[in-house]
Amino acid sequence: MSVLLLRLAGPLQAWGSTSRFTQRHTEIAPTKSGVIGLLAAARGQRRTDPLTDLFGLDFGVRIDQPGQILRDFQVARSLDGRDSMPLTNRYYLSDAVFLAAIGGDSELLDGLHEAVRRPQFPLYLGRRSCPPVAPVTLGVRPGTVAEVLSDVPWQAAKRLRERGPSTVRLEVLLDAPPGAEVTETLQDEPVSFDPAHRQYGWRAVVRTRVHAPNPDGRPPVATGAPGGPAPADHDPLTWL
Repeated sequence: MSVLLLRLAGPLQAWGSTSRFTQRHTEIAPTKSGVIGLLAAARGQRRTDPLTDLFGLDFGVRIDQPGQILRDFQVARSLDGRDSMPLTNRYYLSDAVFLAAIGGDSELLDGLHEAVRRPQFPLYLGRRSCPPVAPVTLGVRPGTVAEVLSDVPWQAAKRLRERGPSTVRLEVLLDAPPGAEVTETLQDEPVSFDPAHRQYGWRAVVRTRVHAPNPDGRPPVATGAPGGPAPADHDPLTWL
């Protein structure tokens, strides 16, 4: 199996799976339907076009920088000012960075990589008001989704990497393999993006953690050194 890696970073992101009417929520990590939609836009496909070759892809996402939840309270009126629109709460993730991994056939993923590099339609992170920053695709690599998400260096902002240790422990959400203990289910398995009858199925998810290297991290301090961690047998109450 090969894996396409996408670095999803921007001032704002919004990955909704349960949004309804005037309450537009966001998940804490990119949804599978949102990332599949981004790939379809890169290839220039319309919402009514068949996307069967994308629906069977394996999916996982690593939370490199969780960001913060931001609420946007919106008030709107008609163009002539006579009618008020419904009051709306829209939620976003601010200053977040994710590493999304898509597993599948290498030929298909190579084509998706090139499409993301030169997208036919603008790419956005869940909503049209959320453009990405920096190159989105990190290329195609061999291995499984879980393996690649453990090997790729930490993708957080440089200011955070420079203050962090040489290895960091990050949360990962993966498609649950057969027989695995399911952590949760999300209704973000895309079936149809057609605006006339959008459909999303349920996806079994395993939530776990991996250790990732930090290329800008501080080297470990020797045990017992000034400013370093105390020895394992240290008892601060010995002299009391």
